[in-house]
Amino acid sequence: MSPTLVDQLGKERRPAVIDDCVNLIDAQVKQKGFVMKSAYATIKTIKKKFVPEVVDALLDDWLGKIQPHYDKWVATKPSTFSDYLVARSDDVAEDLLSVTDARAEKTSHSTAKKMYGRMRDGAKRNVVEAIPELAKMIEKHLPPAA
Repeated sequence: MSPTLVDQLGKERRPAVIDDCVNLIDAQVKQKGFVMKSAYATIKTIKKKFVPEVVDALLDDWLGKIQPHYDKWVATKPSTFSDYLVARSDDVAEDLLSVTDARAEKTSHSTAKKMYGRMRDGAKRNVVEAIPELAKMIEKHLPPAA
């Protein structure tokens, strides 16, 4: 059995993967409107390590959601992994958001839960837009034998 994405990206490569995820999020937010940029800047000002901590906390779950796509790709390798994910970006986005959906559902912070609910549709658009860069970043961190 080949190593999982968590094994390949979530162990010794983890710090670099987290840094690249944070950079990807920063770049995506820069392309958004004033409200999102302001909210993001406020969060980063209040708690400087918030974004890296969230990425670290969710990374294994996200990689677990990408794993079935990776397994299907490995079985046939019809294209690059990036192209494969981009071609399925709607499904990949839903899979990734299912992680934050579950977290939002469990939170005891009712304000955060309401805000997430209002932003969920926009979040999907944002994740779909980020899939090409996310896919390239994952591919960059996969070991050459993968």
